[in-house]
Amino acid sequence: MNLTDALYQLSPSPPVLLLIVAGIALMESLALVGLLVPGVVLITAVASMAGHQEISVTLVILAAFLGAVAGDGLSFWLGYAQRERVATFWPLSRHPEWLAHGARFFRTHGSFSVFLGRFVGPVRPIIPMIAGMLHMPPRTFTWANLISAALWAPAYVLPGYLLGHAWQRLPGLPEGLRSWLAGLGVLVVALALTFSWLRHQTYRDGHVYRILAWLSRRHALGRMIWRLLSLQRDRDPPLASWLLLLSSLAALSAWTLVVLQHDGPMAMDQRLNNLIDTMTIPGLTRFGHILGDVGDLFGIVALLLPWALWWLWKRRWDILGHVGGGLLGIALLNTLGKTLTARPRPLTPDFLVGSMSYPSAHTSTAVVLFGMTAAFIARELPTSQRFWAYWGAIAIIVPMALSRLVIGVHWLSDLIGGALLGLVVCALVQLAWQRQERPRLSPCPWWALGAASLALCAARVAWLGPA
Repeated sequence: MNLTDALYQLSPSPPVLLLIVAGIALMESLALVGLLVPGVVLITAVASMAGHQEISVTLVILAAFLGAVAGDGLSFWLGYAQRERVATFWPLSRHPEWLAHGARFFRTHGSFSVFLGRFVGPVRPIIPMIAGMLHMPPRTFTWANLISAALWAPAYVLPGYLLGHAWQRLPGLPEGLRSWLAGLGVLVVALALTFSWLRHQTYRDGHVYRILAWLSRRHALGRMIWRLLSLQRDRDPPLASWLLLLSSLAALSAWTLVVLQHDGPMAMDQRLNNLIDTMTIPGLTRFGHILGDVGDLFGIVALLLPWALWWLWKRRWDILGHVGGGLLGIALLNTLGKTLTARPRPLTPDFLVGSMSYPSAHTSTAVVLFGMTAAFIARELPTSQRFWAYWGAIAIIVPMALSRLVIGVHWLSDLIGGALLGLVVCALVQLAWQRQERPRLSPCPWWALGAASLALCAARVAWLGPA
């Protein structure tokens, strides 16, 4: 049994799945916790699993409703009972602006803010607690809580549920392949959540930070390591970037050794490719080629050109240097990796003759490009909203990587190696960027530049062949 089969079989039973839905809805609405938990992503994933198992949609919505009501109710009680101490709780102790923003929202909208706050991301977990702090009448709060939860639950549950329900009936998808894709989805979400949690542990109030800071005070070696990790004088080291570098580099080294020990594809590679060969979904191969075009040299240039011109006009040589350095670095490392491993591809079309398989250059380049983009965007966002940038990058990278399997030019293990190599380069770029203070990227015409990138990319797909 491979890893994806095991993950698929670990899918919770219907009663447990309903409890998970209620728990996620509770955490999404709970003060302080909801600021850190990507509830939308989690509840969409779990609702999709419920739709896949064909659990009654009424029960799923009811579970989300009860969890949301309980979360807001507990938040109201926390504010009501701990009014004087709320500002000292983490993470509000580090981000008092979140509390101030929620208070302004409440003063602007009054009692109606409890209803509106349910649907406004940045203040959603804060408003019920502020209502309690300001001693809003419990009866008024209860009605607003019940009515908003009754609207919120189906709005958040139905998209994921319908996705899982449609997945069950998707024509042309072999049954064996469903377990692979479900397992892959679970694995990607689990890894992303794990790293997000570890990243929070590198903040001043996190366990990783506290342990390393304690070691740096107690031991001479610890002080030396702390100084080495600190890229700027009298500043804390960027522990999250160091954690990403060390973990991805260790994983890449171990995975590459595993790949080199196999003479040809691994068992899981061959099995998955055999399943993909049996797919009969109309247009899927064409879509895979489109994503391949987006991720090749012409596609990357099309995506970057409007931004490069903007930063050139603004004389932001630092951004151009780091982005260009990251892309040049991953290109050189891909060439070196393919040369050293000399692993044949499953299929070698004419435009890839002479090119080896490991690691997947499309995957690694996508990780570097969209990973760097997410990191730059996240720096411009409040801490409570930064996860959106990273989840957006994941939503783009995963399909682009899987497209290489669909068109048959890579093995699954190539994609894993490419992703890990891309994370190493992302971490190195971030560490280089954090060596000194940088001015903000804003103001920047994000939407106009994004639209220009998409237009150029569409033109590249329509008019140019493979690079």
